[in-house]
Amino acid sequence: MQGTAQTPSQPDTGYTPTDRTVPTRSPDRASYDRDMVHAILDEAYVCHLGFVRDGAPVVLPTLYARVGERLYVHGSTGSRPLRAAGQADPGLAVCVTVTHVDGLVLARSAFHHSINYRSVVVHGVAHDVTDPEEKRQALDALVDHVVPGRSADSRPANKKELAATAVIRLDLDEVSAKLRTGGVNDEPEDLALPHWAGVVPVGRTYGTPIPDPGLAPGTELPAYLETL
Repeated sequence: MQGTAQTPSQPDTGYTPTDRTVPTRSPDRASYDRDMVHAILDEAYVCHLGFVRDGAPVVLPTLYARVGERLYVHGSTGSRPLRAAGQADPGLAVCVTVTHVDGLVLARSAFHHSINYRSVVVHGVAHDVTDPEEKRQALDALVDHVVPGRSADSRPANKKELAATAVIRLDLDEVSAKLRTGGVNDEPEDLALPHWAGVVPVGRTYGTPIPDPGLAPGTELPAYLETL
């Protein structure tokens, strides 16, 4: 049974720390603030889904979406982890991670090079979504998570497509965020070295949308793509 680690400085409105969500390295960078966790999850597109298959660890990149206190993870019905989530009782034990790289931290010494980042780790048991309405809502959320407003501007999945698509659900219960911000942490004796040091910011940008050659006549670029 998973124990609970005591972290008095965390707010009552956040997630409860556990032995698995308290990092052994740089624990001061950990956060259990609910709003921060949600913000990190909502800004990314791809998560990494970890699980154990035939006694060996497997980690797969895939799309996801957050709806309230749940994550929905998308895949094919032929995917082994998604099949396992439906077959296992009471589900499939997983670990989901999401990471943003915000900056390259270049120090005077090689040892102190680092990155500024924001990350979330979620532990729990994933379950196959079998209710048709919940599945449709989850798939809409997955589409809108990538481009808000897109699900209303595309054809919904038909029965055949729904049958070929699997979605698993993971409750946000055992969750932590971890982040590094700020500049270089060089040793005092290295400050006079003649090497450039500082932070190179890293951000996400969007290019100009490229229309499909087969667009129906009169189809214009939707407003939600103009504001990305």
